[in-house]
Amino acid sequence: MTIRKFFNIVKLVIGAIAVTITSLWIGKLAYTWLPPQAAAESVLIDDLFSFLVTLGAFIFLGVTCTLFYSLLFHRAAENDYSDGPHIEGNITLEVVWTAIPILLVFWIATYSYQIYEQMGIQGPTALVHLHNPMGMESAYAATEDGLAEPEEQIDVLAKQWAWVFHYPEKDVTSTELHLPSDRRVKLALHSEDVLHGFYIPAFRLKQDIIPNHNIDFEFTPIRKGKYHLTDSQYSGTYFATMQANVVVESPEEYHKWLAKIATHKPGTAYNQASAEYAQSITQQVKTGWKTVAPAPAPLVNYPG
Repeated sequence: MTIRKFFNIVKLVIGAIAVTITSLWIGKLAYTWLPPQAAAESVLIDDLFSFLVTLGAFIFLGVTCTLFYSLLFHRAAENDYSDGPHIEGNITLEVVWTAIPILLVFWIATYSYQIYEQMGIQGPTALVHLHNPMGMESAYAATEDGLAEPEEQIDVLAKQWAWVFHYPEKDVTSTELHLPSDRRVKLALHSEDVLHGFYIPAFRLKQDIIPNHNIDFEFTPIRKGKYHLTDSQYSGTYFATMQANVVVESPEEYHKWLAKIATHKPGTAYNQASAEYAQSITQQVKTGWKTVAPAPAPLVNYPG
């Protein structure tokens, strides 16, 4: 082995190590790009996202570093217009650069499916596996003693353009979603009219709500605080107003809140879509386009 070849191998190894370390750093940095991890499932999604960012950074840096190295150290001399050396095809190289992407795709697909199984949100399974139900067990649905936590059941009604949450435990409703922390929650999602999307960015969870179907949706909140629920699907003129607060609190505070609002008589909650629609129909000069009338403002025990 010549000295020049030895130094080329050393440079290649050093470059590969530098690219790998930089890619891992960028992958760890990706956790800071997202909202706080407010649900157990968000940890799994963020790990997957960090893995994909690391892999993408490694490929990007590897290609660009090789390109810049070639431009800096292997460019032709000034006024050299001669042809480069004739290089025949390399079967081994072609097999390698075909096999590596295939293996990467299988790696990503396997890892993604494992994350999906661990999440166990049971969203589309109610539709996809109607005749052959497929059970999924969440990695976060058990206590330290190995016993399953009792699920908190909440009914979610989506309509143009409002969210209504029903709590069977006290038979009360609200337009603000309250959840107990560190408890498995099971939502029964239902749409009254069109396709809606249940999306809480801090939970990294999204589920389409299909009319005429009840969809079970499970997750585990782990961080107390107030978060944001929005409709991720365009559902009509005022869909941007279809938002709600999500409050995660301790189980004790959650049950105190339920007991408190159970004493409230149902009242009409303020609905921005209804207010804007009422204002538009009273205008002398019509602007915009025609739209369906919003559903009546919901009657709830707690308007939020």
